[in-house]
Amino acid sequence: MAKEAVKPAGGRGRSLSYKKRGLWAIKKKNGGTFPVHAKAEKAEVAVTKAPRFYPAEDAKKPLNRSFVRNPTKLRASITPGTVLILLAGRFKGKRVVFLKQLPSGLLLVTGPFRVNGVPARRVNQAYVIATSTKVDVSGVDTAAFTDAYFKSTEKKTRKSKGEAEFFEDKLEKAALPAEYIANQKAVDASILSGLSAELKSYLGARFTLKSGDRPHLLKF
Repeated sequence: MAKEAVKPAGGRGRSLSYKKRGLWAIKKKNGGTFPVHAKAEKAEVAVTKAPRFYPAEDAKKPLNRSFVRNPTKLRASITPGTVLILLAGRFKGKRVVFLKQLPSGLLLVTGPFRVNGVPARRVNQAYVIATSTKVDVSGVDTAAFTDAYFKSTEKKTRKSKGEAEFFEDKLEKAALPAEYIANQKAVDASILSGLSAELKSYLGARFTLKSGDRPHLLKF
């Protein structure tokens, strides 16, 4: 029994497909041959070979110290002369006057010392509450107060010669420099000259919360 010729998919012969697709016209246009297009060159891909040995987990890596310390942004509610409430530290609850922001980002504040016993010191703005009360500090000279100015000048000496002295644990503190006292007096005098009796009383009172107070609803 003779085998029948197998037709290509679509039911068309090779010659009919040749005519329908117009391949004859392309071949005629190019001198009897089909055009040959140059193949695009493949980009060479760099092959990195995996290392034979891997470093241990505790291998030391150099620290990346190439960073830029951006200056601390001051809150919009804190401006020179704003009365702040300290929330932490030795003088927590005290009201102080903001003078300026130091290059380290800390705030320079003072009581004044003659009013509530708070000397010129540095505080972090995260631990203060800004109030709506303002004090005129335009005449206060703060050029002497820098970050280096507040480095600890207290020298403590421990006496432990005998058993009694060991358990007493006495500490001797050096007296404050005369320059520190003179600067504090000059700042106090500049601020107190423009304070009313009501403001002095306000700065001298300690801030406290009573039973039933809602801090999130208080307006400072």
